[in-house]
Amino acid sequence: MNRTTMRELAFKLLYSLEIQKEGKKEQIETYIETNNINNKDAIEYIQDAVLGIEKNIETIQNLIKANLKAEWKIERVSKIDLSILKLAIYEIKYKQLPFKVVINEAVELAKKYGEDNSPKFVNGILASIVKEN
Repeated sequence: MNRTTMRELAFKLLYSLEIQKEGKKEQIETYIETNNINNKDAIEYIQDAVLGIEKNIETIQNLIKANLKAEWKIERVSKIDLSILKLAIYEIKYKQLPFKVVINEAVELAKKYGEDNSPKFVNGILASIVKEN
């Protein structure tokens, strides 16, 4: 299983967690079981991403808030875009993955799952965050 597929699986779980806020560990296990994910690397990646984002959620959300337009609030961002941004920021800031790859993959997820303006929005926020560092 390649990183793109693992990232997409992690995104889908993060999105479902945006809707159902409770029982993260149980939801991770159920998600892995329900989707027949047997690949050890994929399981580790998904668990690391979800738990790592949860552990660093305040910093990640503050980065998103700081890079929104002045009149925007984080509550206005769609849950799909929010899930994509959280995963991408976690990978860039905490996993030190190459930002160009992460941003490209995030934009692809936004094209596939988001609204018409999602790819541009996700790209703009992530580019802004990368420029700050």
